Amino acid sequence: MAPAENRYLESHEWARKDGNVVLVGITDVAVKHLSDLVYIDLPDAGTAVEQGQPFGEIESVKAVSELLSPVTGTIVAVHEDLVDNLGDLAEDPYGKGWMIKVEPDGDGGFEKLLTAEAYDKVAAEE
Repeated sequence: MAPAENRYLESHEWARKDGNVVLVGITDVAVKHLSDLVYIDLPDAGTAVEQGQPFGEIESVKAVSELLSPVTGTIVAVHEDLVDNLGDLAEDPYGKGWMIKVEPDGDGGFEKLLTAEAYDKVAAEE
């Protein structure tokens, strides 16, 4: 079950409001699909992101996958430690595994994202 306070893209990225910023990461479903994570490429703070467009890549022994931004805005923080600690992502994708913090343009499209219930239905169909 996806955390109810988050919103989601069908591509398995999550977004959670935290004050005036939005935390972004990938879901536990994505982590399980990728399995053994080996590398992550994250952008620098100050980078503009657009909803549904790539902001980085994650690589596992199985595949390389683009990371899509759930919201439009500007990255204000990057979880640099994640690069050397991909285990945090595998263990706690909704907590220690956050990737970027985005200051959204307006709501950044947050309200257009899937609810947890809708995301769980999408994930179950895969």
